[in-house]
Amino acid sequence: MNSERLAELAALIRYYIIVSTTEAGSGHPTSSLSATDLMTVLLFGGFFRTDLDNPKYVNNDRLIFSKGHASPLFYALYAAAGKVTEEELLSLRKFDSPLEGHPTMRFPYTEAATGSLGQGLSVGVGMALNAKYLDKLSYRTFVLLGDSEMAEGSVWEAMALAAHYKLDNLVAILDVNRLGQRGETMYGHHLDVYEERAQAFGWRALVIDGHDLEEIVRAYEQALGASHEKPVMIIAQTVKGKGVSLLADHENWHGKPLSPDDAKKAIAELGLIDKTLRGKVAQPDAKKPAAYKPKLVAIERRPNDMPVATRRVYGEALAKIHRQFPDIVALDAEVKNSTYSETFEEFYPDRFFEMFIAEQNMVGTAVGLSARGKLPFCSTFAAFLTRAFDQIRMAQYSDANITFVGSHAGVSIGEDGPSQMGLEDIAMFRTMRGSVVLYPSDAVSMEKLVEQCAAHHGIKYIRTTRGATSILYSDKDDFPIGGSKVVKSSKNDAATIVGAGVTLHEALKAYDILKKEGIAARVIDLYSVKPVDEKTLRKAAVETKHIITVEDHYPEGGLGEAVRSALPNVQVHSLAVTKMPRSGKTAELLGWEEIDAVAIVKTVKGLVSVQ
Repeated sequence: MNSERLAELAALIRYYIIVSTTEAGSGHPTSSLSATDLMTVLLFGGFFRTDLDNPKYVNNDRLIFSKGHASPLFYALYAAAGKVTEEELLSLRKFDSPLEGHPTMRFPYTEAATGSLGQGLSVGVGMALNAKYLDKLSYRTFVLLGDSEMAEGSVWEAMALAAHYKLDNLVAILDVNRLGQRGETMYGHHLDVYEERAQAFGWRALVIDGHDLEEIVRAYEQALGASHEKPVMIIAQTVKGKGVSLLADHENWHGKPLSPDDAKKAIAELGLIDKTLRGKVAQPDAKKPAAYKPKLVAIERRPNDMPVATRRVYGEALAKIHRQFPDIVALDAEVKNSTYSETFEEFYPDRFFEMFIAEQNMVGTAVGLSARGKLPFCSTFAAFLTRAFDQIRMAQYSDANITFVGSHAGVSIGEDGPSQMGLEDIAMFRTMRGSVVLYPSDAVSMEKLVEQCAAHHGIKYIRTTRGATSILYSDKDDFPIGGSKVVKSSKNDAATIVGAGVTLHEALKAYDILKKEGIAARVIDLYSVKPVDEKTLRKAAVETKHIITVEDHYPEGGLGEAVRSALPNVQVHSLAVTKMPRSGKTAELLGWEEIDAVAIVKTVKGLVSVQ
């Protein structure tokens, strides 16, 4: 398409941006106007290949607006392509409209929900990894970045990993419009800073005028030309509010629409607008993902009486079910020999991605892989997943299908001390809408719950134990999500002890002590912390006089509060981590925090004695 035609399309898109944000009375027109020329050339200059009638087609090029606040531009592009009407554009930000303030999955051309800055490039890394290494498809992934979000560390995590994996099918387009929300960005229009940093991170860097259509065309031609086994960053100098003199390069217009009167003046500045004009998007190559059938693996079975850490079982379980779930991919943050994801890598190295110590990027990459139909399992120490809480939070809005596995949870990890102890992880994952939180107590339940997660769509979390634990169950036992196991019970139970993981084993020790002293207690393995087994807990509350929860986690948001949510009118006595953790032996720390068998016995006897 020639430059004149592209200029006419850019004017039409700017018109759409102005009228939609003015009608909405909110939005980000200035951030949209600065990137209009860059995106117009990408979509309508013959570079972006997609089947607009089939947004989910496997070999479509992928476009991610990491600067999600530029959604008016995003929607306007598809209006110019004939897929959104002007009337629909005028519904921007309204309750019933799929055109939300930042892109969500309600709009069919959205690849992932964005708007929390600094995350889109990680998602793009996941999509590019999928194309190059898994599906072996020719689609390219384009990510529009804003210069303000380049202050986010997760962007540089993504850049480092993209270079490591030689993702020459990934193109980042950096809209350097100089102005952030409250004034000039860190580097303003010093494009040399971005260029030097991109090159230092192993990227090809192309510096251009982001409003010179012919220069933009040449940049895309270079970016998509002969491969140098490097991702490409197009660094474009632009003007925030380009095309409207009232807005152009002026501060204090971020996130502010034009008034109806000012909008009329702005539209007049754009010149003649041809509302009948429609841009044509190139078609993708007709391709199918590479055929893949996991090989059958044999893992030596342990003796049934051999204690084993649930974290060790994780990688084995994943390898065992991969043939049943061939879309599984494993990601780990450089602790694979502690989470034991290395076992999966041993059998399926092409389905394992080392993400290094960059948990935020690991989660964002998993979102991208999930969007392309894979089943990512992300593992690291439970404590370090808290770094990526925002990425996990945003993953739910992308309808991501990811299983997170956190090892080294609780004070029971021992001598490593509090910096390594995941004590907030259950609470964090319980806050996710529709999430699943699982805490297996032995090797059998761990294996079964890994399989349950592979079959269940959504955000799932498995908490594993560092130390070896005894086998409690047989292969005949089932562990459905939302269930629990009544491990010990009788008709004469005076109290119910609810635990999971390490504390379940402490509860069973307490059970033996109490039994010798003539006190009958029920023990429940609450392996599914969310959703919680309300039916079993209510039955226990009716049949026993006291409910005691025990957890190796802070009391806020943990297992105890999960039980309280199921028993709103029942007094629940909770033992949890309430003292400042420190280094020590496992037994010392469980005793210090009063979540061991001794503390459980003391609590039960204290309650029973006052009946």
